[in-house]
Amino acid sequence: MSSLAEILIIRGLMPIETLDAMELSPADDELQVMSLVDQGVVTNAQIASARAAQAGLPFVELVDYPIDRTAVSLVPAALCRRHELLPIGVSGDLLTVAMADPGDVFALDDIRAATRMRIAPVVAERSDVRNAINRLLRADGELSELTSVLEDEGGSSSSSELASLSDAIEDDAPIVRFVNLLISQAIQDRASDIHIEPAEHEMGVLYRIDGVLHEMQRAPKQIQNGVISRLKIMSDIDIAERRKPQDGRLSVIHGGRKVDLRVATLPTVWGEKVVMRILDNSGSSMSLDDLNLLERNFEAYKSSYTKPYGMILVTGPTGSGKSTTLYTTLHTVAKPEINVITVEDPVEYRMAGVNQVQVNPKAGLTFASALRSILRSDPDVVLLGEIRDHETAQIAIEASLTGHLVLSTLHTNDAPSAITRLIEMDIEPFLVGSALDCVVAQRLARRLCDRCKAQFVPTVDEMLGLRVGFDPTIHGRPTLFRPAGCSACSNTGYRGRIAIHEVMMVTEEIERLAVQRASSADITRAAIEQGMIPLRMDGWMKVQLGYTSIEEVLRVVA
Repeated sequence: MSSLAEILIIRGLMPIETLDAMELSPADDELQVMSLVDQGVVTNAQIASARAAQAGLPFVELVDYPIDRTAVSLVPAALCRRHELLPIGVSGDLLTVAMADPGDVFALDDIRAATRMRIAPVVAERSDVRNAINRLLRADGELSELTSVLEDEGGSSSSSELASLSDAIEDDAPIVRFVNLLISQAIQDRASDIHIEPAEHEMGVLYRIDGVLHEMQRAPKQIQNGVISRLKIMSDIDIAERRKPQDGRLSVIHGGRKVDLRVATLPTVWGEKVVMRILDNSGSSMSLDDLNLLERNFEAYKSSYTKPYGMILVTGPTGSGKSTTLYTTLHTVAKPEINVITVEDPVEYRMAGVNQVQVNPKAGLTFASALRSILRSDPDVVLLGEIRDHETAQIAIEASLTGHLVLSTLHTNDAPSAITRLIEMDIEPFLVGSALDCVVAQRLARRLCDRCKAQFVPTVDEMLGLRVGFDPTIHGRPTLFRPAGCSACSNTGYRGRIAIHEVMMVTEEIERLAVQRASSADITRAAIEQGMIPLRMDGWMKVQLGYTSIEEVLRVVA
């Protein structure tokens, strides 16, 4: 039988010189070939393909394979996870099973015993098998089972009973398992928010994935109080207070990493609604390249944040990625020789080497008072979570004029409107023009799935609907991409999100317009003349690059 290395060489996937350098024996063939993955000589998929050829079995890529859900349901999920295999097809009494190790006779025997069927193994890459298991053998079944158990029990434990549970008992309590599954499933599905919504006769669970809400679970009304009480206990929120909104924070361990969630409760007519924002700490270690700024925008933004002083504002609606942009910028500028202090409500991402202050209005620590205090702490860079009022804006402006680099957010629809918004806060126009250096407006559009996006030529009406000055009768109709849908993106056609930007540099001309209290429209015209790319045009450029679709740009940009 040929070794894995020999098969890779025959297929032209590995140079023959590599085989000469390897002292191969049947015992260490696998070990030495796997070490070549770390060196970048071959990929895991190529090794899996070679393993299939070695065993005389077919090789499948599960991402594109039409997996039969009926076949999946024939084998218990625990068995699939234990042996890292997945049934993908069934024909009569023959069950096709994808597995990373086709030589695992114990796994094959266990499946035969569990299904009493003949087994036809095929080979797949190990990571593909794991991803498919996580995607298809979801916790939904266990959630439904727990829901039934709780319903049979006539509801959930009372708040006092939940509060008095010991850790050992808590882990086994159905209501605790139900909540833990909701959170772990949301993290696994890349959700940004979890909504627990009470209704008249039931309780809904929704996940926001790539900016769009999806209903995931309907649970009986009886378990509502238990679920909310459990979340309040985990978030250190007063479980006896149900009449006013409350905020808290909790942490869970998922996949070996710590994930923080920001929790907010809101009293409604049918009970308390709970929204949990999943804070992905990996966002704080992003690089500016991950923001997908176009070259002109990147150079303009870089020229601003590399200055030792001045104010940079990031604007946009809630959930448009403003915090991610600011943290990424902060991660870039923060150095051991620079004192960086942030004032936030709440602190979303914990960053090493950065002094982070959380406002506490009850204790008198507001944005304005905190900012006034930290300016006496000798900061070089200040990140202000949000400019909400005149006092905060005034202090931030003065800080940027006295040698500090100030980063903050503001709620406006576009970049030029930030100037008029600050002036409306009773900030002197000449101070706005002098202090403000750069404004970034942004939106988040869903990113097309790279595996299934389909090429097409848009109609003239679709082109004109973008209103970006692109005349298809003159410039022709380009080849673009649209969503198709596959198993990798849950048949939505989108996977992940991409930011659309508008970067406005405050030049002398724009500063003069600010002093004259010019309208946003006048400032916009001047900024475009000086090279600013409007949001819609930036979106159109990213459509042409194949990042997103026309429909997404029209959805997020007015």
